[in-house]
Amino acid sequence: MTQRLRIAMQLTLASALVGLTACGNGSKETSNLPVETAAPTASASESASETATAPTAAFLAPLTGLPAESEVSNRPFAVMINNLKPARPQSGLTQADIVWELLAEGGITRFAAVFQSKEFTDPIGPIRSIRPYFIQVGEFYSGVLVHAGASNDAFAILQRQHKEDLDEITNAGAYFYRDKSRKAPHNVYSTLEQLRAGAEKRKYSNTATMPLLSFNSAPTQLATAAAATQIDIKFMLSDYKVSYAYDSVKAVYSRSINGEPHIDKNNDQQLTATNLVVLSAKHDIKDDVGRLVVDLNSGGKAILFQNGKAIPCEWERKEGDVIRLVKDGQELPFLPGVTYYHVVPNSTALDQHVTYQ
Repeated sequence: MTQRLRIAMQLTLASALVGLTACGNGSKETSNLPVETAAPTASASESASETATAPTAAFLAPLTGLPAESEVSNRPFAVMINNLKPARPQSGLTQADIVWELLAEGGITRFAAVFQSKEFTDPIGPIRSIRPYFIQVGEFYSGVLVHAGASNDAFAILQRQHKEDLDEITNAGAYFYRDKSRKAPHNVYSTLEQLRAGAEKRKYSNTATMPLLSFNSAPTQLATAAAATQIDIKFMLSDYKVSYAYDSVKAVYSRSINGEPHIDKNNDQQLTATNLVVLSAKHDIKDDVGRLVVDLNSGGKAILFQNGKAIPCEWERKEGDVIRLVKDGQELPFLPGVTYYHVVPNSTALDQHVTYQ
């Protein structure tokens, strides 16, 4: 089934459900309707109001909602990318469809960058070790997990649950390389070509069913949203601050770190995103090294930034699904484009981590 057909079926289902609700005295019985069940989806009641202006094209990239020249069905790679100061500038982040930024031990963040829709030959990295909650993020998108080592508990999960991963240390060293211009451990890199070769060698599937993400070119939530053209995000360390400035001409947020533009070493371009998400989640310290347990299941407060506006909302996650943003009982759609997620501890109020104007 092509991606276009899957989208058409979802839109048809949404319209049918709206009709049944209006004409059936509130009944939502849908047992006689054809339903695509291959991937988790938002309910029709949540998405029907947004379908009129959903992006349309012969093919859409499933993780960005952007037009594609052909069907995008290749399996993503979820790559753990170092964000310590000696690891910057990183390589490849401007090519990612989705980027998650989460705390690692020591108060420094690490990225899980999800690559699917873009083809490029440049390096990706520096690649670092994985944690259990990064495994979870990668599997939101059915991604092959790419890392260089793991914490003990993450390694146990990978081994016991037979996760499909490429590890520079244990099972796929030939598909990574060390950059001599960088000092270890900030010197592990790979490329899409190498990662695909490694996945093929290990006989991992090269296609995957994507979750149905909600996109809308003119979402209604922006009509009454407050302005947010300058955004500052603090995770834990006071001298480690992420900021974004909204570019109204390009309709993207440009990222800086500690007041300096955050760039991609491959092309000297500043990192940008169309959608920014900040999630407040429970963080527990696991051991005396400071390793964390991050709860990405229980839901909580969130803020969605798009088009220079801020939409306070909630995040929730159902079993087998991705995290979704909800306001007044309705799922909030993304604008077509790249999305960056930032997960901060809920031990401190969200407005202590995020300020905007």
